[in-house]
Amino acid sequence: MALILLDLDNTLLADDSDYLWGQHLCDLGVVNRSDYEIRNQVFYDDYLTGNMDIHAFLSFALKPLKQLPLSKLLSLRTDFVANQIAAIIAPGAASLIEKHRIRGDTLVVITATNRFITAPIVSKLGIHHLIATEPTFSATGFDGNYTPPACFQAGKLERLASWLKTYRIDQEGSYAYSDSHNDLPLLEWADYPHAVDPDEKLRTIALSRQWPVISLRE
Repeated sequence: MALILLDLDNTLLADDSDYLWGQHLCDLGVVNRSDYEIRNQVFYDDYLTGNMDIHAFLSFALKPLKQLPLSKLLSLRTDFVANQIAAIIAPGAASLIEKHRIRGDTLVVITATNRFITAPIVSKLGIHHLIATEPTFSATGFDGNYTPPACFQAGKLERLASWLKTYRIDQEGSYAYSDSHNDLPLLEWADYPHAVDPDEKLRTIALSRQWPVISLRE
């Protein structure tokens, strides 16, 4: 039985759920499109180049959670998962998940995208463990903040370390799957790193280190 660490966006999914959630809010008029869409794209471009300020991004991305009633957020999320996420699950995701499940491995999705968005997606994929950025609450609902560290780059390892202490699972024989060079700390931590439909920077690194490069989209 091994620990299997799976990135979500552009790995198990063939798109980015965080970015698409922002577009969903724009499409429904929940946020001002002219401002939000531009800033959302800038942050996403910075993410792709490895230059994203995660604290600035989370301040931006979590703001709508603070501004809307929880009942409204839940309704928006249900619609989002049903109508947008189902269509972007990578074709090979189910078989990869099933392969490890048959072996008796412990599957964990580990993602920078916040838990409010990702929890129902991970449940839809049939995975029971999620390590994600954690939005915080006030007496009336989300407060627009998060519990540090953000589950991003080296922060993924900090959150993983805490999770491992809770579940008392060994690192030995662990696998990690990701598409992004932002996940190099996680991939380097695992015994068996895999680049999945990788960006060009990660592809170059993976090939130079003889890591498996696989596709879940073909």
